[in-house]
Amino acid sequence: MKSNKETIIQMYFIDKSKPVEIAKQLNISKSAVTQVLQKDERYQAEKIHRKEQNKLKHKENTIKIIKKQREVKKFKNSVDDLILKKMHEQASQELSKGKRMNNMAYRNWNKSAFDYNEKRKRFEFKKELGRSYDVPKYIKVEV
Repeated sequence: MKSNKETIIQMYFIDKSKPVEIAKQLNISKSAVTQVLQKDERYQAEKIHRKEQNKLKHKENTIKIIKKQREVKKFKNSVDDLILKKMHEQASQELSKGKRMNNMAYRNWNKSAFDYNEKRKRFEFKKELGRSYDVPKYIKVEV
């Protein structure tokens, strides 16, 4: 049967376990594990090597996260662009129809000019704005 020292060295250098994992498996403190490892001449080189690998992994993961965020943002922007394009097409169709625009289309283009009257269930043109003949006084909402 191996001693704790041999087991620690094998788990760290061969199995590539972390000192914390070794301590948990052997039910000893982490400082006891690092004390054994520091006495081995390979420890410093292995420690530096692992740090470099962790830096590379961190860089790769950061790049993946940034790419994913950019894809999400790009998709969101393209969805927003599609919605805006559809709204533009609908507005173009409403404005280009014949000589008259229906009342709701007019209200949608001039939202700030109308107030909603809850009691009468209709949009009413604001009197203070001054209304021309072709602008509707009110627009009933069909439910």
